[in-house]
Amino acid sequence: GAETIPPIIARGVLIDVAAAKGLDMLGDGYRITRQDLVEALDKQGVDIQKGDVALIRTGRMKVYEDAAAYMANPPGLGMAAARFLVEEKGAMIVGADNLSLEAFPSELKDDYIPLHTYLLAQQGAPILELVYLEELSQDAVYEFAFIGGSLKLRGADAAPIRPIAIPVR
Repeated sequence: GAETIPPIIARGVLIDVAAAKGLDMLGDGYRITRQDLVEALDKQGVDIQKGDVALIRTGRMKVYEDAAAYMANPPGLGMAAARFLVEEKGAMIVGADNLSLEAFPSELKDDYIPLHTYLLAQQGAPILELVYLEELSQDAVYEFAFIGGSLKLRGADAAPIRPIAIPVR
């Protein structure tokens, strides 16, 4: 019979950086810092725990229907912010509502996509990209049960996932 991949079931945390800064959307090319995450979590009254799925809202989904605007110089996560989530806090998965999770240009001369290298290769932390977080933000849902159903794709370097957030409060 066909093997199945069990769903990911974990605590999810929305880190709404855009809202914490009083913005609908972070500016083009904005690189999210460790301090941005600390301040957003503090304003939201939540913290990251070991094994959490940490999802960062930049607000970029507001222009998703306009592909050129969505993809042009998006805001993203910086290296110190990624280290904070995974090494300091113990997040198991890191994701965001932007196209590539990280901001460009790269912070490292010798690595075009240092967050991908760090999270995937060095930390074994999967990345979620293009995550729709607008309704969670609108409803101020910062903690939720996260269920992620993946497809089993042989030989792929990425796979679609169907993320589901179920508020717990």
